[in-house]
Amino acid sequence: MNTRDVVLIALFAAITVALGLAPRIPIAFLPVPITLQSLGPMLAGAMIGPIRGALAHVLVVLLVAIGLPVLAGGSGGLGALAGPTAGFIFGWIIAAFVTGMLCKAWSRGRRAGGRSGVWTDIGLIFLACVIGGIVVLYACGVAWLALVTGIGFEKALTGVLVFIPGDLVKAAFAALIAHNVRRAYPLDLK
Repeated sequence: MNTRDVVLIALFAAITVALGLAPRIPIAFLPVPITLQSLGPMLAGAMIGPIRGALAHVLVVLLVAIGLPVLAGGSGGLGALAGPTAGFIFGWIIAAFVTGMLCKAWSRGRRAGGRSGVWTDIGLIFLACVIGGIVVLYACGVAWLALVTGIGFEKALTGVLVFIPGDLVKAAFAALIAHNVRRAYPLDLK
């Protein structure tokens, strides 16, 4: 790990924190609000890779743990890491890692095969963001939500389905941003 890696990790942790400044939208029947912060792991994994993306979100979780108000709505502290949304917060680490691993693997495969294409690249990044930033993140968040609230896995899963359309839009934005930034400023996916 070099200075550049540390700077990128800190930068993407700051981006996730900054996304929390956008107003969150509460949902009446769920303790989990709609926020932009789930875009952070998608961007980090797709732009700086699995290890650095995951470490950026370890840093965010550490900032939450020491009580800094870095979560959407200005919350933070150990209470946030034990509440109903903690599975989503810890899940950012795994989501960024999985998104980055898929982007890295598919990027290598495309380079080795000599294939390229703007829409194919964007489509693969989008798919990586959907798998890592939605499927994996929801698996972590829903399991924790069901455990903490005692509402059961099926009911928790049904409740969070309302977030899918917005998260698909976030994945599309993440794919477009990551593709264009990587073209202008190529980074190794570490």
